[in-house]
Amino acid sequence: MTYTEPAPSRRALLRRKSVVIPALAAAALLAVPASSQAAPNPAAGAARAVKAAKPTIVLVHGAFADSSSWDGVVTRLERDGYPVLGLANPLRDLAGDAAYLSSVLDSIPGPVVLVGHSYGGAVITDAAAGHPNVKALVYIAAFAPDQGESSLGITGEYPGSQLPSSLVVRSFPGGGQDAYIDQAAFRKVFAADVPAGRTRLMAAEQRPVAVAALAAPSSAPAWRSIPSWYLVAGADQAIPPAAERAMAQRAHAHTVTIPGASHAVSVSHPGAVADLVRAAARATA
Repeated sequence: MTYTEPAPSRRALLRRKSVVIPALAAAALLAVPASSQAAPNPAAGAARAVKAAKPTIVLVHGAFADSSSWDGVVTRLERDGYPVLGLANPLRDLAGDAAYLSSVLDSIPGPVVLVGHSYGGAVITDAAAGHPNVKALVYIAAFAPDQGESSLGITGEYPGSQLPSSLVVRSFPGGGQDAYIDQAAFRKVFAADVPAGRTRLMAAEQRPVAVAALAAPSSAPAWRSIPSWYLVAGADQAIPPAAERAMAQRAHAHTVTIPGASHAVSVSHPGAVADLVRAAARATA
């Protein structure tokens, strides 16, 4: 037996049409949000423009450290929307290190806030000259030498540094010498307010600096023409705090002091360092 479905009645056809028409209307309504999402969002575009307008923060570490010493600072600045670059400072010779940083600055569009720690301060002092996009210099327990001065020379002018007596010098091919801090003295000299476990790692992984780089005379200082900020580490045993205050005053730098802070202040007080960098960045706007 063959079963033949009966033809739908007129009433059944009307019922089907009444179901199909609302379904099509609902589909059309659902398509509207999709097309509105694809449309440009002026508020989002404005937010991106504000973020893009922020200066690039270039962080230059010093001797016996590497870019990881800025980790806490980078985290805070990036959270605020700043583009950040932690430069790998070669630590080979002052002129060459400054030339390397200068080449990096050439590649960065827009304004730059240049930040140096320790010997990195001498590097930014020499490298920033001739770069109109560098709008501010920030010295973090750093050397800010005048023309003809050296990092070693500045350290020797003021009493209190435990660094010279704590150095271990090793020769490298070509007749040069590298300086390290004796691991047994590292925490006392460099990072007294950093947890002992972190300090042991820093001491074992420290990057040496060529003695010639510390002894090299600086060129014409960029802080004479570029606004400067300075953080004095109040208990620094590497660069005497008196030397830091004198350099800050000479550069007419906006200065803050962290009492009890060691030379590794970017590690022990990253919030205070980030605050000073933000202040310099806001001043460039």
